[in-house]
Amino acid sequence: MKNVTDRTRNPFGMRPDCPAFVPGYGDANADFHVIGDHPGVHGGLEERIPFTGEPWSSAFLGALTDAGLLAGVDRGDVPRDADGEGDAPSGAGDDDSGRVSTDRTFLSYLHMCLPDGEPTAASYDDMERYFDAELRAIAAHVLLPVGAKATDHVLRQYTARAWKTEVDMDALHGEELLGSGWLVLPIKDPGEWEDGDADELVEALRRLRSTDFRRETDLGRFIAGSDPYLVR
Repeated sequence: MKNVTDRTRNPFGMRPDCPAFVPGYGDANADFHVIGDHPGVHGGLEERIPFTGEPWSSAFLGALTDAGLLAGVDRGDVPRDADGEGDAPSGAGDDDSGRVSTDRTFLSYLHMCLPDGEPTAASYDDMERYFDAELRAIAAHVLLPVGAKATDHVLRQYTARAWKTEVDMDALHGEELLGSGWLVLPIKDPGEWEDGDADELVEALRRLRSTDFRRETDLGRFIAGSDPYLVR
């Protein structure tokens, strides 16, 4: 499959009306989509890369690297602005400088803007258009919501399991849940990880990646020509 873009930072040019935001970052042709809450909870303002800049970022990104979802995490420089000069303010510029190398993985937030305090329900509703558009454009096979807020949203919006699934992140951490065309694997908020949580996530992701997680069917045999026609 051909990439729709080779840009890794904000590949679809999302521009919410707020002074500081953390855009989506990673492979626009990703198999895995890691979904956080907002920059005030999960960081990323300095480097404009989700899940960076927090005390737990090294452990979290390290686990994704060990599991094969990231190609590596380097120190690198602070991102430049769109013209390549000076430090980039939060949310500015869409250059691809950065220290996280993704591997068929995309990182983004439900609410990419930095809120003034806790986001309201109306604010989440307003930001939903950006998140949903990005999620459907990426069309990853596996959704990995991080923390209770993202997990609850993904279960309600992209599966039929919300009514029968208690959002208990200790119980859901690293568990595979079948959604509507997606496989969902919730991740406990890394700020609350305890001994064994990182290893449990790595093992779950390695196990998932060893299977046919794409779960596609080739219907090309029913149409003219020899090209495959893959559907979920």
